[in-house]
Amino acid sequence: MFPAASLLTIIFLALSIAGSPVEIDNSPITLPIARRLNVSNGPINLLQQDKARLTALKDNSFSTQSGRAGSTPVTNAVITYLIAVGIGSPATTYNLIVDTGSSNTWVGADTKYVKTKTSVDTGEPVAVGYGSGSFSGKEYTDTITLGTGLTITAQSIGVASTSEGFTDVDGILGIGPLDLTSGTLTNEPTKTIPTVIDNLHSQGTIPHKLIGISFEPTTSKTVTNGELTFGGTDATKYTGSIGYTPITTTNPSSTYWGINQSISYGSTTILSSTAGIVDTGTTFVYIASDAYAKYKSATGGTLDTATGLLLLSSSKYKALKNLNFHIGSETYALTPNAQIWPRSLNSYIGGSNNAIYLVVSDTGTPSGSGFDFVNGYTFLERFYSVFDTANSRVGFATTPYTDAITN
Repeated sequence: MFPAASLLTIIFLALSIAGSPVEIDNSPITLPIARRLNVSNGPINLLQQDKARLTALKDNSFSTQSGRAGSTPVTNAVITYLIAVGIGSPATTYNLIVDTGSSNTWVGADTKYVKTKTSVDTGEPVAVGYGSGSFSGKEYTDTITLGTGLTITAQSIGVASTSEGFTDVDGILGIGPLDLTSGTLTNEPTKTIPTVIDNLHSQGTIPHKLIGISFEPTTSKTVTNGELTFGGTDATKYTGSIGYTPITTTNPSSTYWGINQSISYGSTTILSSTAGIVDTGTTFVYIASDAYAKYKSATGGTLDTATGLLLLSSSKYKALKNLNFHIGSETYALTPNAQIWPRSLNSYIGGSNNAIYLVVSDTGTPSGSGFDFVNGYTFLERFYSVFDTANSRVGFATTPYTDAITN
């Protein structure tokens, strides 16, 4: 975990728990999220921070023979989505990281937990490690308010007595798989804790156990450009139909929102069908070392020492081909423009003005490891994504921004 105040941080912040969410179809509830680029302490090597998350994901996700049981969830305070969450009655507002890489919900890292008439101390100690960060404390149940009409009663939360690696955030709202909570209650290590999505559904607040996420590419430091839909999808945010693929059975990717896919550059396959993850907490797209070497050679990119990214000349960029992600029966193409970092934001990652940097990098391990790719934010901002807990699957659809040329 990394101190957020000292790092380049991309934050997706729900505007207010008192705002008016949009209701879609049969009572799914949608909250707007805003992208904020925090560069108060100057540029950093964003790739380096991303890779620290990848290392923690890979190293901490190997589990017992029972699959996800005993796995350690991971998060990253560098690249976060924050949502304003009300807890208690009357509610205190906490800014929590929305993380698909972990499943426990907890508070107290910055703003301390305020007990109210709805607070119940279960007496259970709870602790979670997040790579280079952690928290420990007590489990409470309390009322959580995410937005108008989006309230959970008796939700399990961790109340931190100590935490490390969290700065300027209050904790985490975990929306990863249920089994990532196993082992987090000290006295009941085999017990799982229903997530906020589980309880929203079981309490009849949302019709389906899933969350839809919409991002849009942007060249601004601060803009409201996305949304979370709890319990359904928002058809106004995508084009065509959503294609679903099951969670992979290959460890360690099966621990997270892992899928199988192959990747081709133009018509040339650079990564055969293999397992990896879809992760909202990772900025760039990562592929296995052998696939990366093929991509680097095909694009003509050269390693830029300042950013750690591949640098393209203008002529090489003009010749760039689509990078195709073959998922299930569908193909999702990152266009040439989608493969580059927004040039207007180059200085914030230590790059040169108007230089062309590719957003595809190396996982650091060869294919066949069970963790051969990460489809991060730069992939997800071009496609609508659905994380379907009930059916153990992930969905994607094109959007009006899939072919945008804003970068």
